[in-house]
Amino acid sequence: MFSLWRNLNRTRAVIADFSSLRTFRSDALCVKNTRTYSGKRYNVPPSAEFVARVSGIPTMAKLPFQETAEGLDAAFVGVPIDTGTSNRPGARFGPRHIRVESAMLRSYNSGTRAAPYESLMVADIGDVNVNVYDLKDTCKRIREAYRKILATGCIPLTMGGDHTIAYPILQAIAEKHGPVGLVHVDAHADTSDVVLGEKIGHGTPFRRCVEEGLLDCKRVVQIGLRGTGYSADSYEWSRAQGFRVVQAEECWFKSLAPLMAEVRGQMGSGPVYLSFDIDALDPGFAPGTGTPEIAGLTPIQGVEIIRGCRGLSLVGCDLVEVSPPYDTTGNTALTGANLLFEMLCVLPNVKYH
Repeated sequence: MFSLWRNLNRTRAVIADFSSLRTFRSDALCVKNTRTYSGKRYNVPPSAEFVARVSGIPTMAKLPFQETAEGLDAAFVGVPIDTGTSNRPGARFGPRHIRVESAMLRSYNSGTRAAPYESLMVADIGDVNVNVYDLKDTCKRIREAYRKILATGCIPLTMGGDHTIAYPILQAIAEKHGPVGLVHVDAHADTSDVVLGEKIGHGTPFRRCVEEGLLDCKRVVQIGLRGTGYSADSYEWSRAQGFRVVQAEECWFKSLAPLMAEVRGQMGSGPVYLSFDIDALDPGFAPGTGTPEIAGLTPIQGVEIIRGCRGLSLVGCDLVEVSPPYDTTGNTALTGANLLFEMLCVLPNVKYH
């Protein structure tokens, strides 16, 4: 009898301990949050106040993983390729390392008071299943994957991968939205016609996009362009299409908030795509990239550009060309993760406190 009583008490103690643990987990690991102003449930990353950043399986910002974009307002998606790269490889590892470094991100934007997880349903939907042996087949796979994402009404936030990916992504976006405006932040114009006999690569995507009518050329701005060129005016073709070209020299030693006020006027109310090559930043800040160019933008200016997109009708964003093997500190991937969070914060319908 005494033995039965002792075992019963032990069982009660275990149940009590489990109940306490379950209560803790519902507070700390909760990935759903109900907001009374809408009654809708949102994914909310776990707080590092309660859950160690180094724990768990890496997803973007420690958000839940979901296999499809169904039911999402925005989704982080990786495209791990570097087969379009002309110099340093390694960008195929960009999405993986961005996810790892994104564990540092918190739920609110302290600078702008944006609260994306109070306003949008967001998840990490993994990577496009690319073909690392065939770039043209990879472009086809990307295009088909983004058609499915866009069909759900979800806005894709893409982790590259080299800049080739912008071409098939914009093919899918233009099918849904028609020709779009483009805010292109980069050290390079990426408007070459043929490189080493190939028309598809990370130096050609926006030439292909213009040829196929994917861009509204009067609503295209390229910011941060610099470096040596193959001709005296490397950006003549861009200007001839109607693009606004803002070379890096025009950005030195100044805030880019006034520039972005002009860009918002240029873009108007039509759909806009934001494409940010990490090599737009000076390699002193972001050395882990395939084609670095000195005298680039600062991270502050990069953030100003993205925050300056608030109010635009953004239909997609990407952050490309993070090549982790060239930055053993992880800082380039960390910078990329933060810029992606800034992109999330300027999407339509995000709540600001």
